[in-house]
Amino acid sequence: MSTPLITISRVSELREQLAELRSQGKTLALVPTMGNLHQGHLRLVEEARRHADIVIASIFVNPLQFGPGEDFERYPRTLEQDQQLLQSVGCDLLFTPDVGEVYPEGQEQITRVVVPVVSEGLCGQKRPGHFDGVATVVTKLFNFVQPDIACFGQKDYQQLAVINKLVKDLSFPIRIIGVPTCRTSEGLALSSRNAYLTPEQLKKAPSLYATLQATGLKLAAGNSHFIELCHFARARLAEQGFAPDYVEIRSLDLSPPGIKADSWVILVAARLGKARLIDNLVVHRDKH
Repeated sequence: MSTPLITISRVSELREQLAELRSQGKTLALVPTMGNLHQGHLRLVEEARRHADIVIASIFVNPLQFGPGEDFERYPRTLEQDQQLLQSVGCDLLFTPDVGEVYPEGQEQITRVVVPVVSEGLCGQKRPGHFDGVATVVTKLFNFVQPDIACFGQKDYQQLAVINKLVKDLSFPIRIIGVPTCRTSEGLALSSRNAYLTPEQLKKAPSLYATLQATGLKLAAGNSHFIELCHFARARLAEQGFAPDYVEIRSLDLSPPGIKADSWVILVAARLGKARLIDNLVVHRDKH
C-alpha cells in the first residue's frame, strides 16, 4: 500500500518537513503546477520519481502571471481530485499555499524576476508580464523547496527556455528536466484549458498539431521560406476555425531561425472559442 500523500499549505511547515528529509540524505524533485491535473502532469511526477527519492508537487494558481481580462478567476480548481491523482502516481508531498502565503507583502511592490531575450516575443509579446510572473513564482518555489531536480513540460517551450535561463543565470543548483508533451490519441496536447472547449471544438482542436506536422514536413524537406510556411500554417488554422495569435519558426534556442540550420522549432498559439491553445514541434532537416 502506498504512503498517504502529505498536503502542506504553509511555507514554514514545508521547510521543516524538507529539512528533515534532507538530513536523511534524501534527494528532492519538484513538479510545479497550477492544479486541475491531467495525464501530462502525472507524467512529470513519474519522471521526477525516476530521478529523486522524494517528489514534491505544488499547486498554486499564480495571479502574477495572469494579465487583465485573463482567466485567473475561472481557472479550474480541483484540489480533491488532484490529490487523488497525485497519490495514484506516488507523489510524496503536495504544497498548496494561498496567495497570501506566497506574496505576504502583496503583489504590487514585490521584487520581480525578469528573464530577458527568451521571454520576449511569442507568448511574451501576446501576454505582457506573463513570464515575469512565471519567473518570479518559480524562483520563490525554488527557494521554498530547494530541490535537486525540477520537471517541466515541453508543451510550453518558451516557458521551459525561460526557466532554463533563469536557473543558469541565477546559479540555482537545480537540474531542470523537460518532459515531452502528453497528447490525446488524436494529437491534441493535454492542457487544463482544454476544459474550456465545447464537444464540437474538441473535435477541431487536434488540427492544431496536424497543422504543425504539415508545416514541419515542408520545413524538414528543405523549404526554408520561413515566412511563407508560417502564412501557410496560419491560413490552415483559420480555415479550421482557429484565431491564431502567432505561428513562428525559431532556432531551438528561440533566436531567429537559420536557413542552414539542421533543426528548428515551430511554435503556435491560437484561440478556439474560449480556449487559448499553445503547442510546438521540433523539426530536424531530412538528411537523405
